[in-house]
Amino acid sequence: MIDLRRLPDLWRRFDVTVRDFPLALVLAGASWLPVTENHGTQLGNLPGRPFDGLAVVAVALETLPLAVRRKWPTVCLALVSLGFAIDQLRAYHSVAGTGLAFALVTAGAYVERHRRIVVAVAVAAYVALSVALDRLGSGEGFAGFATFFVLLAGAWAMGGWLRQTRLVEEERRRHVAEVTRAAERTRIARELHDVVTHHVTAMVVQAEAARYLTATPERLDKTLTAITDTGRRAVGDLRHLLDLLNPDHGTEPRTPSAGELRDLVEQTRQAGQPVEFTEEGQRTPRAGSAEAAAYRVVQEALTNALKYAHGRPTTVHVRHSEREMTVEVSTDGTGSSSASPGGSGRGLAGLRERVGVLGGEFSAGAQPGGGFVVRARIPAGSPS
Repeated sequence: MIDLRRLPDLWRRFDVTVRDFPLALVLAGASWLPVTENHGTQLGNLPGRPFDGLAVVAVALETLPLAVRRKWPTVCLALVSLGFAIDQLRAYHSVAGTGLAFALVTAGAYVERHRRIVVAVAVAAYVALSVALDRLGSGEGFAGFATFFVLLAGAWAMGGWLRQTRLVEEERRRHVAEVTRAAERTRIARELHDVVTHHVTAMVVQAEAARYLTATPERLDKTLTAITDTGRRAVGDLRHLLDLLNPDHGTEPRTPSAGELRDLVEQTRQAGQPVEFTEEGQRTPRAGSAEAAAYRVVQEALTNALKYAHGRPTTVHVRHSEREMTVEVSTDGTGSSSASPGGSGRGLAGLRERVGVLGGEFSAGAQPGGGFVVRARIPAGSPS
């Protein structure tokens, strides 16, 4: 059984010539019905005559080129116009003359190059046809020819409007695609910053500490194991993010949750940073993107603590509620990514943007009594 709902999609897969051919076939067939003979377009009001061999040529020229009207609009308009001229000069007045309106609308919509030349030639051809009809005894008069010209110009103008609408839509889609790509690049860059900075900072700190542990093999082995584990996690996260740069890759970036905070804190402790972790409240399924943002806030704050306040006590406090999550990370001593000579502040700026998008509040700065504190309030319920 054929699913009727899929027929429009199946039809759109055909070549445009195949899709335009039925119109040409219908007009050609309708022109040969006895009831429609001499009941088509009558420009010039010349007495109608029966169809003959030349009528076959005229009808064919007025209808069959419509099959390529979107592929070759200029060629279609020229052939249909020639057939229309024969039709009117011979006074067949066939229904096929309607094809001129379709050809004009399509040409107005799809002719891209030399549009003014096409218009000039079409106008000149119409003037020549009007003069020829007048000499054959047409009683149309100037008003009649002018009125028909306005109708033809309206068909071209309608095509021009369709063309402009199509161009506007294409521009809108291009703009949306660019904005989407830029947003995706920004998101991936932010994820790369969060992952690389944290893991590499931890590895550097652990490697520095290992230099002073040669006299204690057990502690040295533990530190080197921690460096290996951190490196493996970094490689895994980087592979996932780099896979996202492949256009054929269909997955989304892995979004960490607040439930992974304990692993993050433990990894920081292994790097030699004393971290006290407390968590209040129950995690709610409605947290959504709030959990991922909370994780990144803690990750960036701990990375900064490792960089600029290594070895100083650090406190991580996370509180869950139905409406929001709050995060506070404080480190004794001085130093921050924004104040340190080696810091760019890019991480904190990215966090402020990430939390702000979710409708939350973010702050980071020195404490009155010394040290540095990062705070974030993130509304729960944001879709992940």
